[in-house]
Amino acid sequence: MSLGASESSGEGTNIKRAASPIRHILARSSSSAPCYSSPSATKKTLLDEKPIKKLPLTGPDMNQLKKSDDTTKPTTPSKPASSLGSSTIEDLFKTAKRKSHFNNTSSSNLTTASASDSRPGLKRSHSAISSLDAANEPWLNTPITTKHQKIDKKEVYDRLTPGIADMDSAQVLMSKTQPTSCLEIAGSESYQEQVAKACGIYPNKRILCYETAPPPSSKVDVNKNTQTRLNTSTSASAKRHILTSPEKILDAPYMADDYYLNVLDWSCSNVVAVGLGKSVYLWSADNGTIQALDYDLDETVASLSYSADGTYLAVGTSSGDTQIWDVQKNKKLRSMRGQDCRIGVLSWDKHIISSGGRDGSIFNHDVRMANHVVKQLHGHVDEVCGLKWRWDGEMLASGGNDNTVNIWDIRSTVPKFTKRTHVSAVKALAWCPWSRNLLATGGGRDDKKIHFWNTVTGTRANTIHAGSQVTSLHWSQHYKEIVSTHGLPHNQVTVWGYPTLNKIIDIPAHETRILHSAMSPDGQVIATAAADENLKFWRIFDANGKIPLASESARLTEKKVVQLRRNKSIR
Repeated sequence: MSLGASESSGEGTNIKRAASPIRHILARSSSSAPCYSSPSATKKTLLDEKPIKKLPLTGPDMNQLKKSDDTTKPTTPSKPASSLGSSTIEDLFKTAKRKSHFNNTSSSNLTTASASDSRPGLKRSHSAISSLDAANEPWLNTPITTKHQKIDKKEVYDRLTPGIADMDSAQVLMSKTQPTSCLEIAGSESYQEQVAKACGIYPNKRILCYETAPPPSSKVDVNKNTQTRLNTSTSASAKRHILTSPEKILDAPYMADDYYLNVLDWSCSNVVAVGLGKSVYLWSADNGTIQALDYDLDETVASLSYSADGTYLAVGTSSGDTQIWDVQKNKKLRSMRGQDCRIGVLSWDKHIISSGGRDGSIFNHDVRMANHVVKQLHGHVDEVCGLKWRWDGEMLASGGNDNTVNIWDIRSTVPKFTKRTHVSAVKALAWCPWSRNLLATGGGRDDKKIHFWNTVTGTRANTIHAGSQVTSLHWSQHYKEIVSTHGLPHNQVTVWGYPTLNKIIDIPAHETRILHSAMSPDGQVIATAAADENLKFWRIFDANGKIPLASESARLTEKKVVQLRRNKSIR
């Protein structure tokens, strides 16, 4: 219900609550026993002076008020109605109307105040008053003064505009320690670290995590039990396939069956030279062409050796001459005579060609000089059948039919080491290309052993019992292996691992003993010649793109240094 011109439903509710105490007062007054005025007078005064139809009450409240007035029967005279003054029921309703504008809190306070003001009339015991006799009471003549409370209107705040009024409360709330919920704890970083640590998972062990490793812990690593291990295929590398059949076979007639000769060599120009009787033939491995040297002497070819650049070929004769040939021009450049015996072995080092004689002597010839013999070495008492310069030119190894191995320093004419471990002639000699102080030597028919020597200390490093006459040795340039050729009784080619000394493969090569062998310039193919008059080529060390163990550039650099030292020492 509404009051006056108010349109708010809330205000109407407040007015109803404000008028409620007045109705309670009238109801309580009508139930009082004594009455000091007549009913007619009281009713007339109320109706004439303040007609009830003008009251802003309608509906059941107005009917209840009329019923209360009609049934009131006062027995005692009351004071004149004129004394009521301004404290009439209408004034009370006007007061309630003013109070109806207050909020719900003010309405509650007004209800409490109105109820407290009516207590004096209810507590009077010396006289009985009716509901209409309240006009003569002095407490009603005093105008009701209501303490107007300042109504705080509800302020409207914008969430985007900070309010100064809320700053104090916000600071208080922020200063207080707020209890952290379980969800907040679970989402924090420390909680995650604790969980990871409990599970044995450490973030710094992840892939691409560039952090220092944590200190070792004595706790059990749970991650080791839960992590799926990848079974990486660690299968042994496939064994290198070595063909047991030769790639090529050439006919070599008139091959002398002599263990002490060396009539086969392979140049860096990929040309194979072979001495057959009183002739020398050149076979190109590139195009297969064959060329014969204009060797016009009636002397047997005893030894052959190519220079380092493959341009010159040294030929040792049975009469003791050492000839130098230009293979490209097929022309003999010079003939140098030193020993008065067969030259069974030759070895080059730059411009020095060393010849080993049947008398056990070794002559060093400088091909640039007229007086070509620059040094003589005497360390054997029988024919020299093995001779090999180390690739750096600092040391020379020689083997003879006296079962002796001599290791020579270029600066001295006395052997640095003399080894008599073999019990047969020593023809097979080989310097290791990737270990400069390692020398391999092979014994003859009665020895059948391969010894490995440390040329710094002179000690024997290892020994292989080959089981056959050792005729030649060659180190691999790409693998830590060595190949040996053999005579009686097996006539085979054998590949050995080093330093494991395990036998990798045995290849039956010839029907008779292998007399000579040579390695290709790329270090992959071995050529063997035997008394069965066959020249065979075996692919033993297939490089498959492997880089040589000894770098060629390092060799050349070291050779230059050695050459400078040697030039100073010789001259």
